[in-house]
Amino acid sequence: MTTAYVHGYDRTEGVRLRDQASTLAELIHGDTLFPPGSRVLEAGCGVGAQTLIMAAQNPDVRFVSIDLSPASVAQARAAAAAAGLRNVEFQPADIFHLPFAPHSFDHVVLCFVLEHLPEPVAALNLLRDMIKPGGTLVAIEGDHGSTSFHPDSVLARRAVACQVELQRRAGGNALIGRELFPLLTRAGFQEVAVSPRLVYVDGSRPALVDGFIRKTFTVMIAGVREAAVAAALLRPDEFDQGVRDLYRTAEPDGVFCYTFFKAVGRVKAETGKAAS
Repeated sequence: MTTAYVHGYDRTEGVRLRDQASTLAELIHGDTLFPPGSRVLEAGCGVGAQTLIMAAQNPDVRFVSIDLSPASVAQARAAAAAAGLRNVEFQPADIFHLPFAPHSFDHVVLCFVLEHLPEPVAALNLLRDMIKPGGTLVAIEGDHGSTSFHPDSVLARRAVACQVELQRRAGGNALIGRELFPLLTRAGFQEVAVSPRLVYVDGSRPALVDGFIRKTFTVMIAGVREAAVAAALLRPDEFDQGVRDLYRTAEPDGVFCYTFFKAVGRVKAETGKAAS
């Protein structure tokens, strides 16, 4: 039930993921904090870009980070070792065939994972069973439909739409951020709360201009060029102009907006016991 990773696994994508994580660390993970002594499952760690941030700011928490790709797990393990992190255990594993007993974890976190799954509620149900009563699941996703920018460009918007369509054809959903509340609710989580995390970029924020517009978002869209052209979603010249127009928003008079969504849901506590 796992779809193909539409962005691919080459070195460029690994660099993009790490640039994205470092650029958005405070916005996305400033409040990703767990009680000391917790055991946390990170489902879908990829190359460890998010793992390093969460593990570093939760030094007294034990993370078990899994991913379907053994190559990505190896990269994540090496990155954690290089960073001197000793509170993370990595292993290859499939969310739909988890090698853990029920209620093995105090909390679960997954970042940019549900968007790639054709059956996200099924995945959430399985992950819910891994959590002890009273524990939480944290899910973080983007929503490409929230993209807006100046100067506007029809071809830039169509290039973004190519990525959305290719992900849909692969069984995923690049618009899933807006669906987190109903998805977690359908999966049986209690007290579901969703907070939007707006990335707003203009010429007064050079770190975001470089880190988000150039190195995160536009690189991601440019990465689907071959697939988009092969699928006849845009002509090569149209796609290339769309990407140039996205880079144009990184100029001093440009503006770029994108919204991520962070959801927290709680597993029902045992009768007579308060949630921790």
